[in-house]
Formats: sequence, structure tokens, C-alpha cells
Amino acid sequence: MHTTSSPDSPATFSERLWPGSAGWLVVPAAAVACGLVLLPVGTTLAVVVAAIALVVATVVAVMSSPRVQVADGELRAGSAHIPLELLGTVTVLDRDGVRRAMGPDLDARAFVCLRTWVGGGVRVEVTDPADPTPYWIVSSRWPTALADALVPDDDRPATGA
Repeated sequence: MHTTSSPDSPATFSERLWPGSAGWLVVPAAAVACGLVLLPVGTTLAVVVAAIALVVATVVAVMSSPRVQVADGELRAGSAHIPLELLGTVTVLDRDGVRRAMGPDLDARAFVCLRTWVGGGVRVEVTDPADPTPYWIVSSRWPTALADALVPDDDRPATGA
């Protein structure tokens, strides 16, 4: 994670939503499984396929890890982006708050950048009347820092929900 803030520039935030430790354990496990399947055919083939599977699984894990950023006047979550001036109330969510926001409180029109292995996140209202998306839910390991980057210093994000 990288956060910066200075009087001359707006706050910025950047984080990659890498898989958790269990997710990274799947990478070599998948490679070993591929190799074991081909072991009866030949040891060399099994080792080559396992090595290729390890590379492919690593690339998939890296490519499926979105970046969350607040920079250049925009919130970016994966490939989606929205100008900060179109955002309203920011609510910091803990694990239970994310569960509620994604369960009984979810509006099907909401934009969601969720990684279940990341405990927290933020819920950010969209104030653009032309946008049918009512809010964004974005996972973050540092939701308070993300919320601080989204709002001016004199406004404080709501907490809990």
C-alpha cells in the first residue's frame, strides 16, 4: 500500500488486492496436482507440465488481483473509474459491515470490487444523477486510509455499517 498526502496535492492511495495466504497456496498445489496426474505417463512430462502450470497459475493470480487507487482526481477499482467530484458519503466497512453490505443491504445496481479474503472495504455513494449506480463497494486492507483519500480533511467518513 502507498498513501501520501500533502497540503499542495490531494490525498492519494494505491493498493493491490493480492490473494491471501490460502490463495497463494493454491498456486503450487495446482501445479503439483497437474504434475501428479501425468506422472504415470512419464516423469519428464509430469515435471514440465507442473512447471508450466505453476507459471500459468501465478500469472492468473497476479492478473486477477485488481488495483484500488485514488489518484488524478479519480477513484479506480480494477478497470472501473469515477471522478471524485461525483462521490458522496464514504462509509468504512469492517468484515461484518462488508458481509451486511453484500448481503441483505445490497442494491443490485451497485458496483462491487470485492475480494473475500480482504477483510474490510468502503461503501461510497455516487451522486451523479445520470449514473444508475447508487454506490460502489470496494475491498481494501486499509479502508480508513482509502476513505481518507476519498474525502477532504475536514470531512470524516462514517464508520461501522
